[in-house]
Amino acid sequence: MKKILLLSDTHGYIDDQILKYVHQADEVWHAGDIGDLVVTDTLQKLKPLRAVFGNIDNHEARLEFPLHNRFMCEGVDVWITHIGGYPGKYNIAIREEISKNPPKLFICGHSHILKVQFDKKLNLLHMNPGAAGKNGFHQIRTMLRFEIDSDKIQKLEVIELGKR
Repeated sequence: MKKILLLSDTHGYIDDQILKYVHQADEVWHAGDIGDLVVTDTLQKLKPLRAVFGNIDNHEARLEFPLHNRFMCEGVDVWITHIGGYPGKYNIAIREEISKNPPKLFICGHSHILKVQFDKKLNLLHMNPGAAGKNGFHQIRTMLRFEIDSDKIQKLEVIELGKR
């Protein structure tokens, strides 16, 4: 079993509120728009990190992290990318691949809108943790946490970090 903390769109911001939840997780996943590698460096010192770069990230982040990160966690096929869309409206750049070879869990960021939605057509769970940083139009900073146990995604929680 793995306890996962999922965040996105930090835009260079990390604070003790985020770190409190990092300490409670087994792994941290970041769905892009890191903003400053201080964020990922801080996270990596505490827990194993899986991340992708986002559209605001510079060449250093793009050298360190991929555009797409597809991996197995326990028995779950996971695909993380920054700009992925959502069920019924996937980004054109991934639409063909996700239709041919859907993961069990598809994660993206970018929109700053927290969304968890099951795609019945592709039989996958889509997650967007919203934005944990302070830059953007979102009003409340958010993250997600959940557990993966064997092939089950369970105990999903929304974490609200307060106003940006």
